[in-house]
Amino acid sequence: MTSQSERDEQVRHRANFACEYCGVSETDSGGLLTVDHFRPRSLGGSDDLENLLYCCYRCNLYKGDYWPEQPGDAEIWNPRIEPMQNHLRLLADGTFYALTPTGEFTLQRLRLNRPQLVARRLRLRVEAERERREVEVRNILALFVEIHRQQTTLNQAQSAMLNEQADLLKLLLQ
Repeated sequence: MTSQSERDEQVRHRANFACEYCGVSETDSGGLLTVDHFRPRSLGGSDDLENLLYCCYRCNLYKGDYWPEQPGDAEIWNPRIEPMQNHLRLLADGTFYALTPTGEFTLQRLRLNRPQLVARRLRLRVEAERERREVEVRNILALFVEIHRQQTTLNQAQSAMLNEQADLLKLLLQ
C-alpha cells in the first residue's frame, strides 16, 4: 500500500509538475501545486490515482467541489481521460476558444482565460518562436560551413587539375 505522500508524488510526476488544467508549472508558481480530487470525496470520489489531478491553487479554487448533480448537467473537462484539444483551441492571442459544451463550461468555471494565463501563453509562444528561429539560424550556419568545406575541397581539386594540365601542356609542347 502506498502512502499519501507517495501517491501525491506519483500524481505530481504524472502531470510533469504542472497544472493539468491550465499548464502552470511549479516553476511558474514558485512552489508545489495541489493534488485535487476530480470527483470530490464529499460527492463520492475516491483517492484512486485515476481520480486525482495535479493543479494550481487557482484552478483548484475555481473548480471547488463541483460535480454534476444530474445527467445532462455541465461537466468539467477531465485531463486524465482526454486531451485538451478535444474541448479547447488555443488562439493566436493567447486565449482559449471552447469547441464543446464541456470546453465552454471548463473555460468559464476555471477562468482559463484569466489575464495572467493569457500573458503566460503569449510569453511561451514568443519564447518557442525565438527558440525555433535560433535552431533555424544554427542549421543555416551549419549548411554554410558545410558549403564552405565542400567549396574548399573543390578548389583544391581544381587547382590540382590545373597543375596537371599545365604539366601535360609542357610535355606536349616539347
